Amino acid sequence: MPFPPPPIRQRAGEATVPVAERVAGRLLGAPALPAAALGAVARDIDWAGPVALPLPDERAVQAACGIMQVHGRAHGRPRPLAVDYAATVAGVLAAQGVCAALLARRRGLAIDRVTTSVAEGALLSLTQYLAAATAPDEPAVEPAADLRGGATLVSADGVPIEIETLDPVAWREFWRRLGVRPPLAGRGWAPFQQRFATAVCPLPAALREAAARRPLAALTEAATATGVSLAALTAEPRPGHPPAPVRITPAPTPLPSKPVPPAAGPAPLAGLRVVEATRRVQGPLAGHVLRLLGAEVVRIEPPGGDPMRGLPPLVGECSARFLALNEGKAVHEADLGTEAGRRAVREHAAGADVFLHNWAPGRAERLGLAAADLWPVAPHLVHAGASGFGDAFGAARPPIGTDYLAQVHSGLAAALRPAPEPPAPSLLTLTDVLGGLLCAYGVLAALLRRADTGRGARVESSLYSAAWLVERPAARARWTPLDLPLTTADGLLCLTGADARRTAELARVTAASGTTPDAVAARFRALTTKEWLDRLGEARIPATEVRTDLAALAHDPAFRAAVAPAPPDGCARPLTPWTFS
Repeated sequence: MPFPPPPIRQRAGEATVPVAERVAGRLLGAPALPAAALGAVARDIDWAGPVALPLPDERAVQAACGIMQVHGRAHGRPRPLAVDYAATVAGVLAAQGVCAALLARRRGLAIDRVTTSVAEGALLSLTQYLAAATAPDEPAVEPAADLRGGATLVSADGVPIEIETLDPVAWREFWRRLGVRPPLAGRGWAPFQQRFATAVCPLPAALREAAARRPLAALTEAATATGVSLAALTAEPRPGHPPAPVRITPAPTPLPSKPVPPAAGPAPLAGLRVVEATRRVQGPLAGHVLRLLGAEVVRIEPPGGDPMRGLPPLVGECSARFLALNEGKAVHEADLGTEAGRRAVREHAAGADVFLHNWAPGRAERLGLAAADLWPVAPHLVHAGASGFGDAFGAARPPIGTDYLAQVHSGLAAALRPAPEPPAPSLLTLTDVLGGLLCAYGVLAALLRRADTGRGARVESSLYSAAWLVERPAARARWTPLDLPLTTADGLLCLTGADARRTAELARVTAASGTTPDAVAARFRALTTKEWLDRLGEARIPATEVRTDLAALAHDPAFRAAVAPAPPDGCARPLTPWTFS
């Protein structure tokens, strides 16, 4: 039964983060964790953490840490997300930290407090983008004007739609049915597939025009015939009851309790072993988080290695984006299409504490690597599957389980942008990141339960359930020009959500010709960003410079305690987002 979350022990002078606290409390109240023990570990969640900047709210964090820059790439300029995304990430980090600390206490470590922040959550969510921006070999740069755009299409009857496929043949056939010649359709394949890494999708105009000539029914028919997933976007966030964030099912057979291994180092998971068979972002990020907490992680990759290793930009001979989520993991190559390969994975799992995958539904069962297959050889194993949609579609065939369709089907895509803009997913991988973090949380909660019961467990999470962690309004927000990044003489700055409404006060401070939002916003072009920060600071109006260069962030003294700068032969990375004490 649900139990109250551990107390929030706020440090003197720091603002609370209600959204993050609610997310952490919801997660810690979901699985049957030991209620008495939860009170033994306090959690602190603040806005800035180790980032040496005044960050009073979600919008300031998004501006300073680069979320606005990456989310805005498809638009050609930084833009905020209209939801408290970074605070949601921080809430999951806090819940992870509490579970990790409780597990560490059972292993002999004296930990009674975990600290994290919204800024650290924001930076962690940009791990792969930060790596790409600081890679020594052809670092990623801002796209030119003709290389921008999102992937959302609009039908002839005005319905915005999102399509998804991982199959180039299905992509070609879908467009052929819309009258697009294969060579032209082929030019859209690479930007479409790489949009999760670049946050832009510069499709050829002819493809958008071909979709715009067909009504929704015809586009749906073409998608169904070719195996492409298609989802129409609604104008408002969808109502409904959020699914359980994570499902933990104990192994069915009671077993003798297994002693909790003592800590093998100062990190909470030191001495524990994770075997992961994952790809793209969601699964590797879950393993990355467990490694940051001290676990040994072994990746199972196909012969020749994961194809994502070759995705530019490179660090040496490996993708910077791949390294961002997989550096420090051991690798074992196995062909899962052969019995020898599957046997090798079972042998690895037999000696592990956790087996983690993000395969499509049913693949673990077909390979003989489902929880029920592995428990006979590893009865104490925590078996974690991170899917796209879980059982949200029941017996029906679910859509392809990727980030952008999860944003659409959960209604998150409709909450990300203000009205009256048409709804569209962010090409920043929002649910991939949250899904990976949620899976890692489920693993930690299951390991903690195992410490008390000795029983393994099956952990189920999904991109869809992760998307529902983000609070969204009943109706979409309506912004004025003061809610968007304001153009100064030499850059951009952002007001907090509350101060963007103080038009009369802002008109006085800026000496604007009128009190309308447009008149005040236009006035900001008169001075530099620093001059406005000084002037607004004197008037006690918080403002934040908008980060437009992720590479420069890695060398900014304000981020020295939160980001490890790029070495000569490597790339920058966010530092571990928890402090245990």
